[in-house]
Amino acid sequence: MTNMPIPVAVLTGFLGAGKTTLLNFLLKDPLLSNAAVIINEFGETGIDHLLVERSDENVVELSSGCLCCTIRGDLIDTIYDLLARRDAGTLKSFDRIVIETTGLADPAPVLHAVMSEPVLLARCRLEGIITVVDAVNGPATLDAHAEAVKQVAVADRIVLAKVDLLSGREGEDQLFSIIARLRKLNPGARLLTTHRNEANAGRLFTMGLFDPTKKTPDVRAWLAAEAHNKHRHHHHDVSRHDDHIRSFSFADDRAISPQGLELFLELLRSYHGANMLRMKAVVKVSDDPERPVVLHGVQHVFHPPSRLAAWPDEDRRSRLVFIVKDIEKQAIEGLFRAFTDQITGGAAAFTDTTLSLRRST
Repeated sequence: MTNMPIPVAVLTGFLGAGKTTLLNFLLKDPLLSNAAVIINEFGETGIDHLLVERSDENVVELSSGCLCCTIRGDLIDTIYDLLARRDAGTLKSFDRIVIETTGLADPAPVLHAVMSEPVLLARCRLEGIITVVDAVNGPATLDAHAEAVKQVAVADRIVLAKVDLLSGREGEDQLFSIIARLRKLNPGARLLTTHRNEANAGRLFTMGLFDPTKKTPDVRAWLAAEAHNKHRHHHHDVSRHDDHIRSFSFADDRAISPQGLELFLELLRSYHGANMLRMKAVVKVSDDPERPVVLHGVQHVFHPPSRLAAWPDEDRRSRLVFIVKDIEKQAIEGLFRAFTDQITGGAAAFTDTTLSLRRST
């Protein structure tokens, strides 16, 4: 188990959403008893566990067994330091990293850090993003702050907090309204509440593609493609921030060449990187159609493609899921299909697509 990649989860949510309360609750769960939790300011986080052993001025061991540390300057340096001390045996051998961001933070830089550092890629894997939303103040926060909308849009799990504060017919209407809004912003994310302890560690920290407890990866759940396919975005009765975010998915029976896939990703980065909030895909590649390639991108940064040993289900199609800002589905789907078009006209389709991209930028 010590050689397996360490899963990294990001816990985010706007100021006052309830991240601290959720974190305190989660740290009591045995699933996180060997976790390393990285937070922004230890004194401000309000971890209420009894500190039983102080490793140094930045890392402490909590009564649950978790390690908790502050970010010392750069996040990358902090993770490297934790890994080095774990290897040297001067720190307990944690099996998971949870990064709690500030309330105003865009989670993308944290994801970039994990996905773009070669050493971290060899040691860690991105498990996913948990976003906490305040059921009471959430609608106003989403209206006022684009960062809050983005935190919801990129999430793998959305936790709706403070549901118990909504009461009566008015509270019920607000609850239905915020749930509908969250599902519209991110139809692929699993939505849980802190009410009735739905947001337990077992439900939250099972969102990665590569689950060591399973013999085959659950691509369908990871992509959540059916939710995107069934959901339709209509531009009415939404705030201006919401109106810029859309999610979509598409599938293709045909294989793409390794060179075509590389060029597709490069063009995706070049033309759409800033506004491509999240991308997940399993792709059929022509050099080995029975062993699909898994892709995971956040804006202009892509995790190195990895091969599965076999298709995890009966669906042998390439499946791609996107969450984007101000990008139409046909722009990306047309680009991908230009590379999978193996018949006459494929080159022309590619030329038309790239010309259209240039005009749009």
